Amino acid sequence: MADIPDEPRGERRRLGNWLPRKEAHMARFRVEIAAKAFARAAGTPRTVVVDELAALANGDPVLRMDMTRAIHEAQDAGYVLGYSTIDELMAIIDFLMTYAPPFSEASLIHCPLNAVLDWPMCMPSGHALFRDPALNLQLKRVLNTWRGFLDGPYSREHLNAEPPSGWFCPEASKHIDMSQFICDPEKPYWGFASWNAFFTRQFRPGARPVDQPDDARIIVNACEAAPYNIQLDVKRRDTFWIKSQPYSLQEIFTSAQVELARRFIGGSVYQAFLSAFNYHRWHAPVSGIISKAYAIDGTYYSDADSEGKDPGGLNDSQGYITAVAARAVIVIDCDEPAIGQVGCVFVGMADVSSCVIQALPGQRVARGDALGYFQYGGSTYCLVFEPGAIRNFVPEPPFDDDVPPIKVNTHIATAR
Repeated sequence: MADIPDEPRGERRRLGNWLPRKEAHMARFRVEIAAKAFARAAGTPRTVVVDELAALANGDPVLRMDMTRAIHEAQDAGYVLGYSTIDELMAIIDFLMTYAPPFSEASLIHCPLNAVLDWPMCMPSGHALFRDPALNLQLKRVLNTWRGFLDGPYSREHLNAEPPSGWFCPEASKHIDMSQFICDPEKPYWGFASWNAFFTRQFRPGARPVDQPDDARIIVNACEAAPYNIQLDVKRRDTFWIKSQPYSLQEIFTSAQVELARRFIGGSVYQAFLSAFNYHRWHAPVSGIISKAYAIDGTYYSDADSEGKDPGGLNDSQGYITAVAARAVIVIDCDEPAIGQVGCVFVGMADVSSCVIQALPGQRVARGDALGYFQYGGSTYCLVFEPGAIRNFVPEPPFDDDVPPIKVNTHIATAR
């Protein structure tokens, strides 16, 4: 096993506290998790979905080539992975099927599989590998199995106030103010039935009031998220895979939604990303009737090769992944005619990426009403507006990576 370098090479600008910024912390995690995984694999049969993933990777010659080369390319570049073969990687993935992330003040790993794949996925062979439809379909099954564990009572190991790994310990409280959320410190696990119940915790009533509720032209933030990008005059089809990653409406909404994509040609997109420590539910940015609500299968670990060895993992590929990643689309026919329709696109990034839609076609929603939630994993979202609908956006570029998220239900744009 390679030594962890004292001066880590290739420090990455990882946003949102999903992964540590220091590569040494990432490398140490990979080495430690690999040792535990290999020890477990010696006496424990693999989970069925991981066995199927291994069979796919080893049985398809192109996938086997790309996966093996991506691992070796990362190692040749000097990165410490903790594994060197497909079978060793499968042992680690299998171990992670019963892993609930502990809190860590110094090196928090919210997305463990993303940490394991961090460098292979942005190597030349990795770019091709993680776009493969068959691989992504099986990765979805693997991640859904892990989600099942996180939905259950055995995932609550770290839902306590014991330092240093408990999510309610004093150090963790500096990052998450649990007094804002519905919970009960007097109950075991503070009343949460599972890790995912904690991750999708809900605000107490009144914690996030809707800005200017009597003004129908005010558009509010659909997620607790930091601004990432604003783009005007968006195209129906565009070259989303290049360095600037322009939004491509037909790919965002899919080829089955041609008329929907056409409606937004020449319009604008507001995109923001969610931090690991923050609220992960979605709320209606406008009042109106849900006209469409659908989920789209896509990629989980594909980032834009135009970014090279992407300095921010998936973060610098957020424009690109709106067209390729697993995501949910909810379209609202607004009560305010000046706004028209708004496309709400909730994009999963990396581990699990479960986009759960709650508001279905035909339902009326008011600004601030629940639309759905990200069950686990990194996440970004877009609001897509018709041409001429927006007078001005409140957040203005350039956007700083380290700014706090804008609170959900906060004024972010004004209609004409």
